[in-house]
Amino acid sequence: MNLDAVDLALLEAMNAHPGAGPLELSRHAKVARATVTARLKKMEDAGVIAGYVPHIDLSAAGFGVQAFVTLEIAQGALDRVTAELEAVPGVLEAFATTGSGDVLCRIAAASHQDLQATLLQLNRAGIANRSTSVMVLSVVTPFRSMPLMRTLEAGQRTKAPAYRGGER
Repeated sequence: MNLDAVDLALLEAMNAHPGAGPLELSRHAKVARATVTARLKKMEDAGVIAGYVPHIDLSAAGFGVQAFVTLEIAQGALDRVTAELEAVPGVLEAFATTGSGDVLCRIAAASHQDLQATLLQLNRAGIANRSTSVMVLSVVTPFRSMPLMRTLEAGQRTKAPAYRGGER
């Protein structure tokens, strides 16, 4: 999907004001509410907007211990590994990777003991030949997407008055 200046402005507004509805977003993005509704639907249908979920601070919720765990798995076992990882509540996300490891997981726990219990659970499941853990000390740069989105050149012209001539 080619995003234009209006789409990017809506994404910026949504990022800056996560709970805003279409009317408030229209004010921030300087376009009509109907435009906001249509553009959001278009981006949802294209998969650019993947969902609307609250951003949860895991530390504030009681899960202040995090680690990245690299798993070396048997060749062809990714489907089984996926099912096992999805069954473990502390596994926040997992990625198939290249390099010395095969799967990189981000795991959260309430304590070091709980993290160890999660790692032992993964070990007992027999999904990995070897695992390596790296503890998170602090978040240096939280997950973000807007700096990357800002690098997109507007792929389409827009008729929205606030975005003619590249001005906002």
